[in-house]
Amino acid sequence: MEIASENLENGVIRIVLTGRLDMQGAQEIDMKFTALAATKAAPVIVDMSGVSFMASLGLRTLLSSAKAVAKRGGKMVIYSPQPNVIEVLKVSGVSNLIPIKDDLPSALAEVLS
Repeated sequence: MEIASENLENGVIRIVLTGRLDMQGAQEIDMKFTALAATKAAPVIVDMSGVSFMASLGLRTLLSSAKAVAKRGGKMVIYSPQPNVIEVLKVSGVSNLIPIKDDLPSALAEVLS
């Protein structure tokens, strides 16, 4: 599992996840992801187009990061997940807690609204 980040317009932090978000992948990125998502009161968008698989620990990482972002007055949005990942997000109920968008422009519009 790989994680990269960049600062976009209007102070938005873009986090890009690539690989399998299984037990090992979640452990590899958990602290770094949480630190990136919770460093300041900034909106966060998470590009999941490169995530090929997601397990329950990956869901926990997303939920804890979204909670940390919200505590600081920000908002987190997921975008471009693959179909199998969308299914996991929906079945688990995460899609009811974290907005999921199809693409970068939609994610930016949502996180800045």
